[in-house]
Amino acid sequence: MNLLGLLPQINLVSIVLIPFLGALAIALAAGHARLRNALCWASSIAFLLAVLGQVGPFLEGETSRQLAWELLPELSIAFRLEPLGLIFLLLSSSLWLLATPYAIGYMAHGGYANLGRFFACYAIALGAAAGIALADNLLTMFVFYEILSVSTYPLVAHTGTSKARRGARTYLALLLLTSICFWLPAMIWVWASTGTIEFAAGGILQGQVSPGVAGWMLVLFMFGTGKAALMPFHRWLPAAMVAPTPVSALLHAVAVVKAGVFVVLKLALYVFGLDFLREIAFSDFILYVAAFTMLVASLIAMNQDNLKARLAYSTVSQLSYIVVGAMLATQLAAIGGGMHMVMHGYGKITLFFCAGAIYLASKKTLVSELDGLGRRMPITMGAFLIGALCVIGIPPLGGLWSKWHLVTGAFDAGHGLILAAFLVSTLLNIAYLLPPVLRAFLKPLPDGADTGFKEAPWMCVVPLSLTAFGAIILFFAAGIPFGLMSRVFG
Repeated sequence: MNLLGLLPQINLVSIVLIPFLGALAIALAAGHARLRNALCWASSIAFLLAVLGQVGPFLEGETSRQLAWELLPELSIAFRLEPLGLIFLLLSSSLWLLATPYAIGYMAHGGYANLGRFFACYAIALGAAAGIALADNLLTMFVFYEILSVSTYPLVAHTGTSKARRGARTYLALLLLTSICFWLPAMIWVWASTGTIEFAAGGILQGQVSPGVAGWMLVLFMFGTGKAALMPFHRWLPAAMVAPTPVSALLHAVAVVKAGVFVVLKLALYVFGLDFLREIAFSDFILYVAAFTMLVASLIAMNQDNLKARLAYSTVSQLSYIVVGAMLATQLAAIGGGMHMVMHGYGKITLFFCAGAIYLASKKTLVSELDGLGRRMPITMGAFLIGALCVIGIPPLGGLWSKWHLVTGAFDAGHGLILAAFLVSTLLNIAYLLPPVLRAFLKPLPDGADTGFKEAPWMCVVPLSLTAFGAIILFFAAGIPFGLMSRVFG
């Protein structure tokens, strides 16, 4: 029996509302820790079940579209379920469930205050991600994209220190600047040129505007999607590392950056269309900007001694893999980009979970301080190794398959320089992700260090173990994201 068929199918607006209603309930229960935590669990579980309830009918060919609010005849807030959006929903809902106990355990053990506000904003961010995933048009996507930016600002600034407030201001300013100054004008331009902003398979621009005009639209959209962290609009991401680690995991794996690259893929597939992208000269410009970002961010990551900063620049690099996949404008590369969204999500959340666990258990934040730590924290450092291998793309981890399809797509497109960039970037991945593990397992503990076994609290260790296990499972279950991405092309 198909267990997914037993789950109720609710409407798309309700799926988006679940995290927002959860946030309201969490805020009202702010002063009651047990009730607040129970509501965090209930919200994440309800969201996952609601998303899973869509899978069976979708695979059987049902299409879902729901109008929420019509402003004008061609301007509305509306939702539609399509393959790429379902991938993003499955990723965000499954990782939110695993991030919930981690965040509860981490924030409680770390002695943080204002947890009602924290977990309410956490839930709002997931609701915004759901709105982006299900957006039926550019306006709906833009509205929820901005909600995501604003709702995560309090999370970045949560500790209230001057450094945290400064980092949060950089974070919000760059994201709002890029979206309002670049994306909003591009959206208006599309509407004025085509009479619609509704997404459509194969794109809506071909035959409506010239390749030259579409090229300028592409530049505005790509740099306007600041959450994709293309250089030079990437500084918000390392600036946000002042936030508590559960926020870093949310930013880098579950919602924010994945929303950015999801938008890039959605624009490429449903606004421009791959066929039209190949006619646009500026697509090569964006392609090489992404390849540049991929390599330079990796070089910067190699020189970061702070573990979270190293992982942040790693994320900047890995996001560009997905942008490259979109700009190569081949089916295999686009499929690889969608798959990498999932594979990187599980690998990177594992790495950030481990970084947080290391800090809780040992107060260490620098790579140079990890000598011998594998003897004290073997579970955490073992999971870190698995997450690192997933991001690098080494079997038996899921990252192998996404990178395989990206490389194959670059080969099919005849882009030798991009193939070389993928190779060099993978070598750089090894150079900055494996040293923390090698230091932890192969170097001795410093003289006088405690040699006893000391892992982080179980509410942190269990989630990081499960996400690491998920990265392994994805090696064998890669057909699921591959199959859903293939449906984009009929």
